[in-house]
Amino acid sequence: MAADCESREEMWSLAGATALVTGGSKGIGHAIVEELARFGARVHTCSRNAAELEECRRRWEEKNLQVTVSVCDVSIRADREKLMETVRQTFDSKLDILLVKSPFIQIT
Repeated sequence: MAADCESREEMWSLAGATALVTGGSKGIGHAIVEELARFGARVHTCSRNAAELEECRRRWEEKNLQVTVSVCDVSIRADREKLMETVRQTFDSKLDILLVKSPFIQIT
């Protein structure tokens, strides 16, 4: 019996899911943002570097990926609080996936 071959997009869908990925302008954070968005999730990401973040946002927009961005230093409590308010408004209080790239942050 032949195996039914499906593409990964058919096998895995995050359509309707929302995600917050910190540190999404480069490295593994950037790769995670793109992968989640390719699977259909709406993603919000942040970075301390506004210029890098804006360049990424433009590239994601060109690829038709649903990614929103904001500048944030997650080591600063006030920035984290502002980020969470932005995410709350962006995703209408629904957050399915949270990926925080910092060993120094305690989520409370």
